[in-house]
Amino acid sequence: MSFQFILSEATINDMQQALKSGELTSKQLTIMYLEQIAKYNNTGPKINAVLELNPDALHIAEALDSEREKGSIRGPLHGIPILLKDNINTADKTHTTAGSLALSNHYASKDSFITTRIREAGAVLLGKTNLTEWANFMAENMPNGYSSMGGQVLNPYGPGKFDVGGSSSGSGAAIAANFAAGAIGTETSGSILSPASSNSLVGIKPTVGLVSRTGIIPIANSQDTAGPMTRTVEDAAILLSALTGVDANDPATAINREIITDYTPFLNEGGLKAKRIGVSQQHLKYFTDDEIDILNKALEDMEKLGAIIDDSIELPIDLPKSSVMFHEFKNGLNAYLADLPSSVPVHSLTDVIHYNHTHPKEALKYGQTVLLESEAKSGLLIEGEYITDRLTDLRLSQDEGIDNVITEHNLDALLFINYGGCDIAARAGYPSITVPAGYTTGGRPVGITFTGLGFSEPQLIELAYAYEQATKHRKAPRLK
Repeated sequence: MSFQFILSEATINDMQQALKSGELTSKQLTIMYLEQIAKYNNTGPKINAVLELNPDALHIAEALDSEREKGSIRGPLHGIPILLKDNINTADKTHTTAGSLALSNHYASKDSFITTRIREAGAVLLGKTNLTEWANFMAENMPNGYSSMGGQVLNPYGPGKFDVGGSSSGSGAAIAANFAAGAIGTETSGSILSPASSNSLVGIKPTVGLVSRTGIIPIANSQDTAGPMTRTVEDAAILLSALTGVDANDPATAINREIITDYTPFLNEGGLKAKRIGVSQQHLKYFTDDEIDILNKALEDMEKLGAIIDDSIELPIDLPKSSVMFHEFKNGLNAYLADLPSSVPVHSLTDVIHYNHTHPKEALKYGQTVLLESEAKSGLLIEGEYITDRLTDLRLSQDEGIDNVITEHNLDALLFINYGGCDIAARAGYPSITVPAGYTTGGRPVGITFTGLGFSEPQLIELAYAYEQATKHRKAPRLK
């Protein structure tokens, strides 16, 4: 195995084999990714996916090499470079900004829970990725991948041509462009699934409560979660295994009755055999002929692998507009910002809006209509509108939505094109996994997404892995 082969589309397992054999060190691997970032992030096609590099990355890699030499291997992530979305706290020399200039001087005082977990697993924290500002909860017409802090992220498969997806845009583009072995994104509604499908990646949006939310700049307490974005299902399973755990500071993590610390046993090539997959016809009406053709081919492939396809299910696509995220954003953001030091100029949503208003040229390229709508709420979560909408969301997404169709049709999972179905899964707090399914005639990546009931990640990983291994659609982008 040559170093070039290791860098290009290598899996975490490939890297570990090279590290184990002594052919490669973690420091060398980290340098290779840094060279890739130097070639394509701010120069060449200017993908602009990496917002900031960790100045200690090489030191961390060397320390992990030293541990390896002494016979101490922490696990499959030992010495593997990983990127984090820049709304996840890191108590090091990198900022945490959510893409906002208002937080340009913010260094987190503590790691997020998941950052600590990744460090403990032995990963090299390579840096932070750009994102759609405030995780795409700032302005109605803000394009995916834009932030005032970092500018516009581009899709490596068609820089400036194809949508990069959002809000974990930098995480998606970075891993597609081979800037790290994997990245962590966050999702409230589609923010992992969208950039994963747009960049021919595997993305897992976990059940709310499987992964701690502590130390992550929030949008909606009832829907927020972090998850892995990688080039393969196996890599996503490895990364998810490192993220999970009960956090005393996050009550949602106590919901999970079965703590799984290793998802790799669910990598089953026969995982689609006799599995019942539901497809909602209502969810196909907004997609192109190219995308429908790719879905139909995916369904054919699944049937050859023994799956039973039920395309008679009825699942609502246009759920009523909900105020939940607007109420919860103000509540959660105010709580997060209140803890920031005096060196940061904003300590509430009101402050953020004022900061943007006084820096319109730099901060308000696309306005802040969503921030203003959220500011109009009390942030106390006492309004009848909020309570009614929250309970309605749960009823329509769970009892009368996903729970109902999966039970009625005896399904193992639902299937969508790209990140279709993300809204109903998000309101339910249920998991999804997207996997590459092909490319349009113009070369734009298309993914398929499996969605299941709460804490059904093992089953979804099994389905996605079986499909991936039988089809192997992902192709690396041609960067110039």
